[in-house]
Amino acid sequence: MAISSYDEETYRLSNPGFEEADSDIEISLRPKTLDEYIGQRKVKENLDIYMRAALMRGEPLDHVLLYGPPGLGKTTLAGIIANTMGTQIRVTSGPAIEKPGDLAALLTNLNAGDILFVDEIHRISRSIEEVLYPAMEDRAIDIIIGKGPSARSIRLDLQPFTLVGATTRSGSLSAPLRDRFGVLLRLELYTPNELAQIVMRSAKILGIAIEEDAALEIASRSRGTPRIANRLLKRARDFAQIVGSGDITVPDAQQALSKMEIDELGLDNIDRLILSTMITNFNGGPVGLETIAAAIGEEAVTIEDVYEPYLMQIGFLARTPRGRTVTDQARVHLGFPVIQE
Repeated sequence: MAISSYDEETYRLSNPGFEEADSDIEISLRPKTLDEYIGQRKVKENLDIYMRAALMRGEPLDHVLLYGPPGLGKTTLAGIIANTMGTQIRVTSGPAIEKPGDLAALLTNLNAGDILFVDEIHRISRSIEEVLYPAMEDRAIDIIIGKGPSARSIRLDLQPFTLVGATTRSGSLSAPLRDRFGVLLRLELYTPNELAQIVMRSAKILGIAIEEDAALEIASRSRGTPRIANRLLKRARDFAQIVGSGDITVPDAQQALSKMEIDELGLDNIDRLILSTMITNFNGGPVGLETIAAAIGEEAVTIEDVYEPYLMQIGFLARTPRGRTVTDQARVHLGFPVIQE
């Protein structure tokens, strides 16, 4: 089970796809305070009030649910909450909590005021939820000792703590669990200007100069997501250092993005494959998600969670009761003729 303090080891454990070589860089790019955190103005304003009020009363922050598309800074906000409240944070994920005993071990090892961050909280099982309910409401858990007629229940009191849950699919949370969070914060996709500020800040931390126009070029192709912006920045840095002048100029950024097959709207080869397959094989739809996944050889959940939200946001894909359809804007962008009614 992935559990430890909010440090490099924790981040690596709770993110299996995280690259070892990038761990120090990735951690250093994360803001530590709300003032350093760019974007999400409404979320920051409300969260600042909630934390200051809790500190004034000498109480732990109420349980917090962070939801929105991946890569927008939910894990970073959890770290900021811990830093602001002056407490320790323990990190795990929904799939890592396999048994009620795993959750009990986590909760009983928390000190007063500690934060338990559960990523992908919508993936915890119903049996785990049943243990979590009294922990969130009554700060206690019930443990069954023994089996059969001799089994007995023991209630263990817990230290006051804050549960911070993060999810990319808030609709998959059960209503009883969702209702037990006192603070619900939705993170929105970033604007290009906000992402350009993030790119400039990250470039400064990485120790490489970047032109403002180059930062905006990277930001405009980052799908509204800081994680993608930082990844593209590091790849643009590679091109600038090897085939450029060392600093990231607009041509360096454009060359790097071109090599990665990312167009001016931020679409990559998978995005274009999804749209072009729907147009050529299914006349633009409507077509079911599972059919699209089978046609391009990709998991349906990956299409739904990673690619579809952005395609819908820019108006290239639409959902209908009969399935997904490609819009005229997407046809024009990809060079396909628009079907006349």
